[in-house]
Amino acid sequence: MATAAKSKAAKQRSSERSSAKPKGSADLIRQHRAILKGARFDEIETLRRRLDLSTSDMADLVLISQRTLSRRRKEGRLEPDESDRVLRVRRLLEQASELFDRDELKARRWFRTEFEDLGGESPLSLARTDAGAREVERFIGRLEHGVFM
Repeated sequence: MATAAKSKAAKQRSSERSSAKPKGSADLIRQHRAILKGARFDEIETLRRRLDLSTSDMADLVLISQRTLSRRRKEGRLEPDESDRVLRVRRLLEQASELFDRDELKARRWFRTEFEDLGGESPLSLARTDAGAREVERFIGRLEHGVFM
C-alpha cells in the first residue's frame, strides 16, 4: 500500500512538472548567451550558500583555483567555461529540490549522499563534470518515475 501511495505521489509530481512551462528554445538561447557573457560573481556565492559549502569546497566543485576565484571576485564576473560549470551545478540542485517538493535542506542532504546507482558517488561529486551531471539527471528522472535498478 505504501508503494502505491509513493507511486501515485511521484506521478502527481511528474504531472505538475510537465504542466509547468517547459524551457523553450528562446530560454535556452538566452541562457547560452548569458554563459558566453559570463555569469556575475554573485551566482557562485549564492550557490555556495545554498549548498552550504566553504569557499574552498565550492572552488573545487566548479574546478576553479582559489587564486582565480579571488580574481573573479574582484572582476565581478566569471569566464564562460566557469559560468557553465556553476550554472550546471545550480540546475542539478534545482532538479534535486523539485524531487523533494522544493525542500532545499532535504535536497542538499540528498546531493551529498553516495548512491550505489551512481557508482558509489554522490550527485555533488558527479556534478563536477558534464558526463557526471547527465548521469545525475538520469538518476533523478528514474527516481521521479519510480524506476529502480
